[in-house]
Amino acid sequence: MTQQSVQPRPTDAPPGTNSSHSPLDRYFHITPRHSTLAREIRGGVTTFMAMAYILLLNPLILSGKDAAGNTLGQQALITATAFAAAVTTLLMGFVGKVPLALAAGLSVSGVLASQVVPVMTWPQAMGMCVLYGVVIMLLVVTGLREMIMNAIPLALKHAITMGIGLFVALIGLVKAGFVHQGRATPLSLGPNGELTGWPVLLFAATLLLIFMLQARGVPGAILVGIVGGTVVAVVLNAVGVVDPKQWASGAPELHGSAVSMPDFSLFGDVEFGGWGEVGAMTVGMIVFTLVLAGFFDAMATIIGVGTEAGLADAKGRMPGLSKALFIDGAGGAIGGVAGASGQTVFVESATGVGEGARTGLSSVVTGLFFAACLFFTPLTAIVPGEVAAAALVVIGAMMMSNARHVDWADRATAVPVFLTVVIMPFTYSITAGVAAGVISYVAIKAAQGRAREIGAFMWALTGIFLVYFALSPIESWLGVH
Repeated sequence: MTQQSVQPRPTDAPPGTNSSHSPLDRYFHITPRHSTLAREIRGGVTTFMAMAYILLLNPLILSGKDAAGNTLGQQALITATAFAAAVTTLLMGFVGKVPLALAAGLSVSGVLASQVVPVMTWPQAMGMCVLYGVVIMLLVVTGLREMIMNAIPLALKHAITMGIGLFVALIGLVKAGFVHQGRATPLSLGPNGELTGWPVLLFAATLLLIFMLQARGVPGAILVGIVGGTVVAVVLNAVGVVDPKQWASGAPELHGSAVSMPDFSLFGDVEFGGWGEVGAMTVGMIVFTLVLAGFFDAMATIIGVGTEAGLADAKGRMPGLSKALFIDGAGGAIGGVAGASGQTVFVESATGVGEGARTGLSSVVTGLFFAACLFFTPLTAIVPGEVAAAALVVIGAMMMSNARHVDWADRATAVPVFLTVVIMPFTYSITAGVAAGVISYVAIKAAQGRAREIGAFMWALTGIFLVYFALSPIESWLGVH
């Protein structure tokens, strides 16, 4: 999709209309941005269809046990995910006035599930979300967010995105039962070196279907694939081909009515404190990791989608950019309070722009659709975890596309990128991957006699990450347990 292909012409506005005099037009600047009410509605619906899969994937990622052995209810997670997406997207529409939609960031949810929850309770983990959201808002207000973005080498930004992509894909493969811990190897295909059961085969079929739909350029390919896989799952379950116990998330069938009242039991279940057993250093690193996970994609996504919409100039400046960045940061706090993980801008917003969306009205439409989903959580609960997991692998593949921007012939670039990308999934830690990339980047640049190119921020970050890797020996040396 090129900018030229989606740019509307000023003459596209219907002749003879007085839409420019309506309060709706004046508030959202529909006519000045050469759009129409129909285009904004169509764009908002398209964006929702492209990112509705998050209602299934976020509960799937956050379905594990916390340090106290507690799990979150699926209905409550779906409600929290829909509510947080609706609130933040409506804010972006009414306040930011740009065609950007927000929902739970898979990278943030991945950090919570793999690194935070094993050492904290769920309320404490959501408290971490609130803290990281506040940190990002402060960075926006002080102007530091843009300064930090400029200080980190572009290659490492791409590497972080790719590493998170592989990390998310691995989560999907494990959730689907396609990858297991092996008996004689760290990982294996299935539990015994082979795939067993219909659910995992359905995962593979759904994955291939989504890839084929994307290759054909089908709009909303992820959602279409999930719906198709779910229909097959319901049929297989209904005819008794699959033992209901084989489904990881329960049998794909509707229990009771398709409509229900929202389950807000997770709302406001946030704790600040009680981190004595974790330690201040670990808490600091958790917040830092969450900031990293929700930080890098957002600005690039906002500017990228804004450019596609014709709202940004050649230097990436866009009307309402500071508001959009602030709302994106507030999404972390809002998601934490809602119990849904941090919210961030979705690149799928570009699909709505491709349909002609140019204003915040399209975001309002998307937000209203998410709000409507609050009353249909039993329908989303039908989707098997194996089917939803296919979308995680697809998202990971999409994030790997950043590899085309890396100069692999330059060792000073290739090595840090490689370490960042592979260490994230292999260690199940985004922080470890970023740390390895930063340290190796600085070390190689210094070895080449190019220390002046590094910058003060990267040196400081290297020091922090060296302490991170050496934390256990340091604590042992200091006698801290």
